[in-house]
Amino acid sequence: MILVDRSKVAFCLTLPILKSLAVKILLDIKDSKADFILEMLKGFPSYVKAKPVSVAKARLIVDLKEAASDVRLHKQGKLKLKTAQELLHEL
Repeated sequence: MILVDRSKVAFCLTLPILKSLAVKILLDIKDSKADFILEMLKGFPSYVKAKPVSVAKARLIVDLKEAASDVRLHKQGKLKLKTAQELLHEL
């Protein structure tokens, strides 16, 4: 899991694997190094695209990825998730 805090800038990096398939990589970079890293990424060929994303969007991406992993583990029987009823009783 990637932790995101306010002292870092998140970048979304897209790398194509095949003509129609690309990989997105989320990088956490200290503010002091963000400009340097972004300039370095811009120096790659045109098939690499880099753009800053907000901390909120980076957290959302990480949370969705973790949720998808939990669902996958639940379907495999490796993780027991709470039911909606159990969540309501906690409130």
